Amino acid sequence: MVDPHRTAGHQTPAQPDLAGTQPASVQQGGEPAVVGGASSSLRHESAHLHVAGGARYVDDMPLPAGAVHVALGLSSKAHARIKHMGLDAVAAYPGVICVLTAKDIPGHNQISPVGAGDEPLLAEDEVFFCGQPLFAVVAQTRHAARHAAVLAQVEYEDLPAVLTVEQARAQGSALVCRSLEMTRGNAQQALAQAPCKLAGQLVVGGQEHFYLEGQAALAWPGEDGEMRVCSSTQHPTETQHMVAHVLDRPNNLVTVEVRRMGGGFGGKETQANIVACLAALAATHTGRPAKLRLDRDDDMLVTGKRHDFVIDYSVGFDKQGQVLGVDMELAARCGWSADLSGPVTDRAMFHADNAYYYPDVRLRSMPLRTNTQSNTAFRGFGGPQGAAAAERIMEEIAFATGLDPLDVRLRNVYGTTERNVTPYHMTVEDSIAGEVMTQLAEDCDYRKRREQIRAFNRTSPHMRRGIALTPVKFGISFTATHFNQAGALVHVYTDGSVQVNHGGTEMGQGLHTKMVQIAMREFGLPQDRVRITATTTGKVPNTSATAASSGADLNGMAVLAAVRTIKDRLVAFAATHWQVPPEQVRFTAAGVGVGEALVPFATLVNAAYMARVSLSSTGFYKTPKISWDAATGRGRPFYYFAYGAACAEVAVDLLTGENRIERVDILHDAGQSLNPDIDIGQIEGGFVQGAGWLTMEELFWDAAGRLRTHAPSTYKIPACSDRPRIFNVRLLQNAPNREDTIFRSKAVGEPPFVHGLAVLHGISDALASLDEYRTCPRLNAPATPEQILRVAERLRQHGGVKDEQA
Repeated sequence: MVDPHRTAGHQTPAQPDLAGTQPASVQQGGEPAVVGGASSSLRHESAHLHVAGGARYVDDMPLPAGAVHVALGLSSKAHARIKHMGLDAVAAYPGVICVLTAKDIPGHNQISPVGAGDEPLLAEDEVFFCGQPLFAVVAQTRHAARHAAVLAQVEYEDLPAVLTVEQARAQGSALVCRSLEMTRGNAQQALAQAPCKLAGQLVVGGQEHFYLEGQAALAWPGEDGEMRVCSSTQHPTETQHMVAHVLDRPNNLVTVEVRRMGGGFGGKETQANIVACLAALAATHTGRPAKLRLDRDDDMLVTGKRHDFVIDYSVGFDKQGQVLGVDMELAARCGWSADLSGPVTDRAMFHADNAYYYPDVRLRSMPLRTNTQSNTAFRGFGGPQGAAAAERIMEEIAFATGLDPLDVRLRNVYGTTERNVTPYHMTVEDSIAGEVMTQLAEDCDYRKRREQIRAFNRTSPHMRRGIALTPVKFGISFTATHFNQAGALVHVYTDGSVQVNHGGTEMGQGLHTKMVQIAMREFGLPQDRVRITATTTGKVPNTSATAASSGADLNGMAVLAAVRTIKDRLVAFAATHWQVPPEQVRFTAAGVGVGEALVPFATLVNAAYMARVSLSSTGFYKTPKISWDAATGRGRPFYYFAYGAACAEVAVDLLTGENRIERVDILHDAGQSLNPDIDIGQIEGGFVQGAGWLTMEELFWDAAGRLRTHAPSTYKIPACSDRPRIFNVRLLQNAPNREDTIFRSKAVGEPPFVHGLAVLHGISDALASLDEYRTCPRLNAPATPEQILRVAERLRQHGGVKDEQA
């Protein structure tokens, strides 16, 4: 690997001619050999700032003169009418400037991201969950605002509250959005005729995003109604629209800017809007800059989480373990408003097959309204919950037939010429799940280790080990087709330096770094000559959220389009200026080859400027081939699939219920990786986050609807000691994307999260040893020590659920 820091300094001759140029030594054919370009492991563009503490987040920004601070007053009831809200003591607290309620909103008291009209910015007559914002305190200091907020005297009239999926089902709770059904063939007939069948239920818990940087926004009022907002948001355009909507102003008066976020994971796709809107509201009423930063407790009380699901399934299969029919209902606790629950539950169904072909299938979603936080986007966006159901089905069949679960999985994977149509009628053209699983099983010696683990378990009274190998097939694109577009703006300056702006946001995942690499590769420049700027709605309008693993796909192609527009102009100019054929103008790491000469990039750029050639361009991209009809449950919602497989070996302490991840091997498909080191880092992080969701991250609401796991003291996320003792991650080699993505790469943000399922099934395999592997443990998630001990006791007593044979 070439060190980009060893690149020679860039020279800029004073005159735009061939003086001082050298003979060109250019790689002929194929892609240019660019130091530090795409497909190399360039360091993260802000890594040095992160290490040195120089990377600025919203809370690090120096406050403008006269800035005020905002804090929220929250509901203490899960569902109630507001009889009276006494705010005199709040307003009288020293340092308080004003207290804002719904009646102080000049525009619309509504921030539903899908236009459902069910999400007021501030509660009016009724509250729908414990933690719902009632009012905002604006004060001289954050201390004063927070202390004043708790002085409110609110009188409520209690109303019935629905808190769980079970309660919602029992009481016939309304849905927050439409239900969706996907069918292919006749699932009921297939089940009735299947030689073997079984039915069961899987409970999958929710998850707190737990980004390191909490929700924060800083708003500046400008002249003539202008409002500038620096927000920790994954969706600057949506935040812009919401602020404009609340303030009753056109979008062109609101500018939202994001330099970076300290993590997002989907929690800042829609949930950042409330903080930005209230900061802007405070700035409007005071005429002063206003800042709102939620502390961790308030953040967890106010914002939504990953949807928890209760999934009922029936499956028919033969004695060789091949699926014949599947019927599944996926019920989700969605919370008090629609938010993104529709597309989340849709995506859960899109991935309820994971990597497996169901000959006859019926899938139904049930997005239930509850009096809890409005659940929202979270890495995987429902996909991991759906994949969990698919893996449970494979596990059930393995126990019913006595087969190795890996063999059951391999017998049911999608093909490429037959057995290749999904429940939503999309043809899978590139299935490599079977090959990836087979290769990983060989690489990590899965079958030998499985036998060794079984031998160990026969003589170990208190410690049991387990192993599982699971795949992932993850669809890449927004299922809301219109979001599959992106814009970019690229400037080349006369000294040969380049500035890149695009519509994606950086939340630590390395998106900006990959965009820098694209410009470097195309222009033949070192890293220090390409600068990424803050994402802002003032430069690239109408952007899509950085979500659905599509940030690099969409914005990378937009940046490439802008860069190549400028390159085409430079090639045309150079060919005319130096009288060579256009095909003899080539951009390389050593400079621009012009015929037999080598021209420094800055020399060419300066000459083009003197000739009045435009050195700035926008770029635009929209994903081809995709379509989706929710009314029929059919279409091609995904441009392509990303694949991978994980093998996890775990140890379970039967005395305490604790588990330890001993070893993990992952083989993951990133296509032709744009940056292998960053992609491997995403795979490692995604796996650990997925394993945390499935083993330790437990959300708990009491009977009154109060979230009790609302701080690091009560909510457990993986620590360094929870990582695998042995952790081997490898990218699939020589597997460029079949589709025309940016340099044939594949998305790598969300798919690795699903690898955490291998840990859950490894724990299940360990517990199954208590009943001589005769009974499917039916281990629900999260597999906390308490849950593990309950299942262990049931298996010891041979009280496990037995397979129902037809």
